[in-house]
Amino acid sequence: MAYVIGDNCMACGTCLDECPSGAISAGDEKYSINPDLCTECGTCASVCPNDAISLP
Repeated sequence: MAYVIGDNCMACGTCLDECPSGAISAGDEKYSINPDLCTECGTCASVCPNDAISLP
């Protein structure tokens, strides 16, 4: 089950730089995670300063 980014995402880019599988991409107002690329490692969630990333 891939991680998801919630509405409290500030689009700061912290998770984008840390994702080892390149599953995160920038959107207009918040970032998104491609579930086909997400390896569920949790790195993105651990570095998010706004706790916007979690498992569904």
